[in-house]
Amino acid sequence: MKAVLVLEDENVFHGEAFGAQGTAMGEVVFNTGMTGYQEILTDPSYKGQMVTMTYPHIGNYGINPEDVESMVPQVEALIVRELCELPSNYRSTESLDSYLKRHGIPGIQRIDTRALTRHIREKGSMMGILSTDTESISKLLDKLKHHPSIMGRDLVQYVTTQETIRWEEGVCPQWYYEPVQPLGDQRFKVVAFDFGVKRNILRLMTSFGLDVVVVPASTPAEAVTELRPDGIFLSNGPGDPEGVEYAIACVRDLAGRYPIFGICLGHQIIGLALGAETYKLKFGHHGSNHPVKNQETGLIEITAQNHNFAVNPDTLDKAGFTQTHINLNDHTVEGMAHKELPVFSVQYHPEASPGPHDSVYLFKCFYDMMETV
Repeated sequence: MKAVLVLEDENVFHGEAFGAQGTAMGEVVFNTGMTGYQEILTDPSYKGQMVTMTYPHIGNYGINPEDVESMVPQVEALIVRELCELPSNYRSTESLDSYLKRHGIPGIQRIDTRALTRHIREKGSMMGILSTDTESISKLLDKLKHHPSIMGRDLVQYVTTQETIRWEEGVCPQWYYEPVQPLGDQRFKVVAFDFGVKRNILRLMTSFGLDVVVVPASTPAEAVTELRPDGIFLSNGPGDPEGVEYAIACVRDLAGRYPIFGICLGHQIIGLALGAETYKLKFGHHGSNHPVKNQETGLIEITAQNHNFAVNPDTLDKAGFTQTHINLNDHTVEGMAHKELPVFSVQYHPEASPGPHDSVYLFKCFYDMMETV
């Protein structure tokens, strides 16, 4: 079956369909990871986006139920050069094609993903529409014009939990070359705001001996106080941080009362809550090979990243922050710590394993902060 991808600037890519039939719209971004497509598909931070994989052959190891980062795929569509129809892996339970069909996610293959990626790098990420229903470019463009952009939009509401839950699952020990053990004798209680949290973040905090309570993104500060936490965690999530004003206001209220650790969207929300500013990157950071320098130790971490917005470095000082980590590709802010309050955050994903475990120490930093405050 034929499929077509149309970008908002009227660039057109014709290919073959896989996954579900239908039409999908979203911001088109590219991911440079050679593996990890299953984690990418289920990462809630991709809500509202269509992902282009730069590695040409996708689907080789199929799908397994253990490696998902959320219950269902979160991407709007998947764009690849070539789909592997016969996966080979002892953990695989189904093919990528059948998985996407089962969850209603369309895909397109056999297009020039190199050309698409270079176009996005040059022009910036942009909205697109993918369809197996029609090849009428004018109809698709007209439909796309009425679809809201990412800017200022609250996408967190579509991925957050609807109820407060206590997380109890830890990590699988076989994937860590050093045992993941409790960080200390005290079992601190952490309230984790779910802006689109990846499961492995929760698994690691639990395995490190923390008592994790996951709350909806819109939970007010008063309700958090009633849970009597030792610390607050702010998760990753999709979209523009300025679109979640309720979360910014809540964090502003909680800052200074509890130790706070933020990742990705949580990092950006912390910045906005305390007076820094954010801006949209040209094509974002999406991949598992981004070098980040820890400016306190001088060590380089190979990191996994997925975000389209960043904290403006020129506004850190006025907000009371020092920059702790820097992206070596484009010198964007990858980490910051408040000069007076027990608050720190990183833009990248320390729970992922590209390094493979270069950044896991950040969970210990959070534990130590709760221990000393």
